[in-house]
Amino acid sequence: MPEETLENALEAMDNAIDAIGREFATVRTGKATPAILDGVRVDAYGGLVQLRQVANVSAPEPTMLVVQPYDPNIAKQVAKAIQSGDLGLNPSVDGPRVRVPIPPLTEERRREFVKVLHRMAEEGRVSIRRARHEAREQLLRMQREGDVGEDICRRTMGDVQEFTDEYVKKIDELLARKEAEVMEV
Repeated sequence: MPEETLENALEAMDNAIDAIGREFATVRTGKATPAILDGVRVDAYGGLVQLRQVANVSAPEPTMLVVQPYDPNIAKQVAKAIQSGDLGLNPSVDGPRVRVPIPPLTEERRREFVKVLHRMAEEGRVSIRRARHEAREQLLRMQREGDVGEDICRRTMGDVQEFTDEYVKKIDELLARKEAEVMEV
């Protein structure tokens, strides 16, 4: 039973790291990466859908993204969604595709993105601490009900804390790496 609790906590912590990685990928760095458009939702087919569900995004050069909608008739909606996505991008419709030039970031914009990264990292740390808290509560409940002894409970809680520290450190490393990437001129 304590092993299962530990596995559940590790799975939740892994999910938090994966989520942070996906969120960090959406933050613009000055280089064209298709992931920066992952959060864009397009008003098409009677509702809001994710951009990658209606188009293919590629980066043919370091400062340009090309969005190729599967249905050429929605190119204007795609451009509008990208422009209103608060990414500081100004797309242009080029026939059936949308070109998205990636302008160089100003120092002020870079600092704003770093603040966003720090906020995302803190949310990740909170998720990891929440997993630790849930594991701890479950272990204490098992101890109270007599399913596990105090020594096993303490040892497993120590393991959960070690993993918590390790995963928080991973988030800090991801943050430092992405922050350096954003601040790179």
